[in-house]
Amino acid sequence: MQESERIKVAIIRGGTSKGVYLLADDLPKDHAIRDKVILSIFGSPDPRQIDGLGGADPLTSKVAIIARSGRPDADVDYTFGYVGINEAAVDYQGNCGNISQGVGPFAIEEGLVHVREPITRVRIFNTNTQKLIEAEVPVRDGRALTEGDIVLHGVPGSGAGIVMNFLNSAGSRTGKLLPSGNVIDEMQLADGRKVRCSLVDAANPAVFVQASEIGLKGTELPADTATDPRILAIMEEIRVKAAIMMRLAATPSAVSPAVPKVAFVAPPRSYTTITGRTVGASDFDLLARTKALAVMHKAYAVTGGICVSAAALIEGTVVNEVVSARAKETGVVRIGHPSGASSFVVAVTRKPSGEFDLTKSAVIGTARRIMDGHVYVPRRVLSDGGQPL
Repeated sequence: MQESERIKVAIIRGGTSKGVYLLADDLPKDHAIRDKVILSIFGSPDPRQIDGLGGADPLTSKVAIIARSGRPDADVDYTFGYVGINEAAVDYQGNCGNISQGVGPFAIEEGLVHVREPITRVRIFNTNTQKLIEAEVPVRDGRALTEGDIVLHGVPGSGAGIVMNFLNSAGSRTGKLLPSGNVIDEMQLADGRKVRCSLVDAANPAVFVQASEIGLKGTELPADTATDPRILAIMEEIRVKAAIMMRLAATPSAVSPAVPKVAFVAPPRSYTTITGRTVGASDFDLLARTKALAVMHKAYAVTGGICVSAAALIEGTVVNEVVSARAKETGVVRIGHPSGASSFVVAVTRKPSGEFDLTKSAVIGTARRIMDGHVYVPRRVLSDGGQPL
């Protein structure tokens, strides 16, 4: 009997992340066994993920599970998972906008959609958030294009632009754009300090605080967290407290490591990126730093970018207080992050009832298939407690 089973796999760089893309039909139907297979594919748990495809970094320990959709309004169903590096767990609590950018090209390459040139619109149903995403993918000769002039800070070179429209992205997990009903809430920290925060749910739920209120500048880089561990500690404390305030969890121990997101924000000021490049204050509208699981994000997640951009245009939030006037006028929010700047197109209107409504949330990204083939999974993983493939 063979010791290993072959499973078809593609590794795709989507935005500033990299993920393993799998077809749902190639995986066990039992979700517990499926997750064991995914952990084996990534080589988790192991800090180096040396025995799998994981890159030992939260931005590369991500999985996308794709299936042809049975919904009339979607072409494919897409499930995203954060794959634990040090823990034997796959977290499905939220979506990843970066990995979402690779779903359209993957669906085209795998023959899951009818291809139209020069643009193929792929309708994606994200099972994590129960929301629809429309990806406008440039194609030529039946293949998704990868070469183009769109530059993403945090990704070397340039690529073909993929327009990602996150439809009805408000209330992705909580059902409300403002989960608490307030533009600003107050949170008391363990050290007795009280900070103002804004709880917003767009594409993914997130909590925002101003950097100055927690003793930071907004220009901090991932390397700074090594010399100042309080940065990540206070971000995590705020994130966990916000999860309970949003009713995403009943107790701190029940809070997902991935959802909600957390970020601290500040007005534009020049800063240096992780590569040593200087970004001028006029090149962006808002300084923001967020977390990717247990580390500071080296760039800014797409779904997180949509959320912070929506918060920037909701009058009265802590983000709205510091974002540039230009962003408020144009609806294009340029976020200054550790790798540079990313742009998001959002529109927020106010209903007659006074409630805010997110009417548009889009971003232009890029994706590239790096490799495809088969990954080998030990048969003992597939048959442990269930039926082999």
